[in-house]
Amino acid sequence: MSNPEDDATTPRVRAGVGQPSSLNPSWTPKSRRTNIQAEEYIRGILQGDRVRLSQAITLIESKHTQHQELAHTIIEACLPHSGNSIRIGITGVPGVGKSTFIEALGQNVCSQGRKLAVLAIDPSSQISKGSIMGDKTRMAKLSADPQVYIRPSAAGDSLGGVARKTRETVILCEAAGFDTLFIETVGVGQSEVAVHSMVDFFLLLLLPGAGDELQGIKRGIVEMADLVAVNKADGDNQQRAKRAAADYRNALHLFPPKASNWEAKVLTCSALSGQGIAEIWQLIEEYTQFTQTSGFFQSQRQSQARYWLHETIQQFLQQQFYHHPQVATLLNERETEVLAQRKSPFHAAEELVKVFLGLKK
Repeated sequence: MSNPEDDATTPRVRAGVGQPSSLNPSWTPKSRRTNIQAEEYIRGILQGDRVRLSQAITLIESKHTQHQELAHTIIEACLPHSGNSIRIGITGVPGVGKSTFIEALGQNVCSQGRKLAVLAIDPSSQISKGSIMGDKTRMAKLSADPQVYIRPSAAGDSLGGVARKTRETVILCEAAGFDTLFIETVGVGQSEVAVHSMVDFFLLLLLPGAGDELQGIKRGIVEMADLVAVNKADGDNQQRAKRAAADYRNALHLFPPKASNWEAKVLTCSALSGQGIAEIWQLIEEYTQFTQTSGFFQSQRQSQARYWLHETIQQFLQQQFYHHPQVATLLNERETEVLAQRKSPFHAAEELVKVFLGLKK
C-alpha cells in the first residue's frame, strides 16, 4: 500500500514560521494616568495643548462631583487668560446650509492667521441621547485645519446644562489661545436665547424664501440678530436672494433700536461658491470696532457674566430642591392635592420650599 505522502496529488501542510511573542520584545505597556493634577491641565491649556484642553472640557461635562470640583479649579485659573476673542453665535433654519457656511467663514478667518474654535449648543434628544454635531465630517476641511478646534456639545443634557457647560468651555478655549469662537445652535428655538447670552455678535442665516420664512421664525430671534445673511445666493437663486434681502431689510426697520445702537445689516452670500463670505467677516470686524469704541462690547460681557451668575444660582437651587429627600417624598402628595383642587399650587409650592429650607417639617 502506497504512502499518501508519496502521492504528488495529496496537498501537504508545511510547518510555518512561529509567531513571535512580541513585535517589540523591549515594549512594555504604559499604565494610563487617571490622577492628573489641576496644574497639569492649566499648564497644558495655556500652552495650547489640545489634548489637555479636550480632557478639561470632558471634566466640565462630567456629572461626577470630583470632576466638577477639578473643573472649577481649572476654570478659575484660566479666567484671567480669557476674554481676548470675538465670540460669534450662528443660527439658522433647517436646510439653510449652516455647516457649509461655518466651514466657508471659518476658512476665511483662518486665512487671516486667526485661531478658531467651533462649539455647539445642542440639547440632544433625551430618548436617543444623540448629538447632531457629533460627526466632524460635516466640516471635513475645517476640522483638518491645525488652526481649528471643533468640539461637539455633551449629549443627553438639558438646554440649561449644555449652555452653562458651553459658557465654561469658552473660557478654556480662549485661555488656550483661540481668538475667534463660533457657537452654533441646532435648529431654531430656545437655544438661541442661551447663545445670545454668551456671544458678542449674533448671526442669523436664512434662505431666499423672503416673507413666508421670516414669519416662521420667532420675533425675538430676529430681534437678536446683528446680521441676517441670506445663504445659497447662487445660480438661479441670485435674484430671489436679492429680493429676499430687500424684504428682510424692510422687516428689520420695524424692530426697536438695539442697545448697542448698531443697525442690523442684511447681506447675501453663497457658502458653496464663497461669494459674500469675505464681506460678512468684514462686517463682523466693523461691528467689533464699533461696539468696542462705544464701550458696549465690554458692558455687554459684564451683563452676560451677571446673567450667568444668577442663572447658575437658579439651576443649582432647583437641582438641590428636587433632590431633597423630604421634598421628593412630599412632592407627589402635593401634586395630587393641587390636581384635585384641594390645595392651591401657590400654597403647595410655599410649603415645599419651607420644607427645603428647613422652616417646616
